[in-house]
Parts: sequence; structure tokens; C-alpha cells
Amino acid sequence: MIALMRLLIFGGIALAVLYLGLSWYFRAAHRERMERDWEAAGRPGNREAYIDEGMAQYERSLRRRLLWLVFILPVTVVAAIIWFTNFN
Repeated sequence: MIALMRLLIFGGIALAVLYLGLSWYFRAAHRERMERDWEAAGRPGNREAYIDEGMAQYERSLRRRLLWLVFILPVTVVAAIIWFTNFN
């Protein structure tokens, strides 16, 4: 039982660090891509407003939601391994 608790605690911490790192990286890459697009297109107007609007769209995007699979897939795989190991 203690081994399971240790797995849950350290695994949860590792997955949280991985999620935060990937979230930060994808967000920064999207922001840089928007800045380059704004520069390349030579858009008139406020640059920050354009970037803020694009980042708001990113927050509602499918890519952002799929990042939650960082938590879902490993937990599902470990639960399946434990299930098949113990009950078959």
C-alpha cells in the first residue's frame, strides 16, 4: 500500500511538472508564431491586441485541451497494468 502511495505522489508530481513544462512551451511557441505572423504580414494596428486575441483563441483550442492527456494516458496505462497483473 505504501508503494502505491509513493507511486501516486511522485508520479503525480512528475506529471504535473511535465504538464506545466509542456504548457509553458506550447504557449510560448504559439505566441512567437503569432508575433512572426504579425511582423511578416505588416499588419497595421496594435500588436499587443492582436497577440492577446490570438492567445485567447489558443486557450479555447483543441491543442490546449489535448494537453490534459499528459495526466490521463499514463494513469490509464498504469491502472491497466496493475489490473491485468493482479487479476489475471
